[in-house]
Amino acid sequence: MSHPNYRLYFAGSVVSNVGTWMQRVAQDWLVLTIPGNGGTELGITTGLQFLPVLLLSPYAGVIADRFPKRRMLQVTQATMALAALALGLIAVSGHAQTWHVYALALAFGVGSAFDAPARQAFVSEMVGPDDVTNAVGLNSAAFNTARLIGPALAGLLIGVLGGGMTATGWVILLNALSYLAVIAQLERMDVAALRAPRPAGRQPGMLREGVAYLRTQPKMLMILVLVFFAGTFGMNFQLTSALMATEVFGKGAGEFGLLGSALAVGSLSGALLAAGRVRVRLRLLVGAAVAFGVAEIAAGLMPSYLTFALLCPFIGLATITLLNSANATLQIESDPALRGRVMALYMTIVMGGTPIGSPLIGWIGETYGARWTLVLGGILVLVGVGLALVVRAAAERRTAGRGVDSPPLVAAMIPR
Repeated sequence: MSHPNYRLYFAGSVVSNVGTWMQRVAQDWLVLTIPGNGGTELGITTGLQFLPVLLLSPYAGVIADRFPKRRMLQVTQATMALAALALGLIAVSGHAQTWHVYALALAFGVGSAFDAPARQAFVSEMVGPDDVTNAVGLNSAAFNTARLIGPALAGLLIGVLGGGMTATGWVILLNALSYLAVIAQLERMDVAALRAPRPAGRQPGMLREGVAYLRTQPKMLMILVLVFFAGTFGMNFQLTSALMATEVFGKGAGEFGLLGSALAVGSLSGALLAAGRVRVRLRLLVGAAVAFGVAEIAAGLMPSYLTFALLCPFIGLATITLLNSANATLQIESDPALRGRVMALYMTIVMGGTPIGSPLIGWIGETYGARWTLVLGGILVLVGVGLALVVRAAAERRTAGRGVDSPPLVAAMIPR
């Protein structure tokens, strides 16, 4: 917080994140209010929102390395605001159909795909390398404070406004308005104080260069495998919580929103612990992934809404410890000239797996029951931990065998 630019960014992000979490609850509830919809439609909606991340984030990382990230963030925030505005207006009118939600979730995802790598890499420009770990932790604290407030507030508003389609629309419109906070705070920043690297010039093979660089980093490869399995099969919280709340425990919008807040209690605790951490050890990453998988399995076996809600903070703690540790490690260890591409590939993997996992998890919930969405997800996360360790060992042997730190193309192009 000693960096003025970061203080501006932090304040704007808190407001925007509250709106984002409100929309996540409202959008899922909107899907379920449309007659004939269930877990499959909910999973498709989530998948469509994250599909652009899978397809576009690698190229978005190239763009983030080529252009000023502050301006790029203003454009992406405005894009997401327009998508939220359109969906909110359609819902308020009472004419929302499933295809409307699909189309606008996809549009929202396009903005997110270009926003994520620029936003992740922009942290280092605001605070410098010595404070990156602290800033990542504080960003996560802001995100999870919003996660604590947003879902509960959305559930309350939807209930007060009648619980139907129109009620969800008003909540989504509030999110559209919240993006103005980030856009305004970015405009107020002191550009001269930013630690921005010189934008990379346009040249062929920029994406391949980023992939080649990652292939020489065993620790980074291990992290990417961990977050792929966790993000694809485990972090479908909005979907799994909605199915558990409605189908298993027979609850409404208010109780559904409270589950998101319960997850945020643990996430916020983990974020604050991360903010005080000087460095990240690999055993912390692996331990957090194992704890996450075990907690998900246990959640799927809980006998009541109360016991399920009480376990949610532990899931949140394990999740945020894994993600914060992975994020900080990649930012600190990556070359500044390639950081946008490294973080883009990270976001592609941690979020881009959702289009694969969400429809699958939604189908499993509809076919075999909501509990299996959590049990099977947790088992697959544990499988991913084992695979990540194997990948790291193989990468270390390959790198040692070559006797080089980087492939020739990368070594020639990256300043040492």
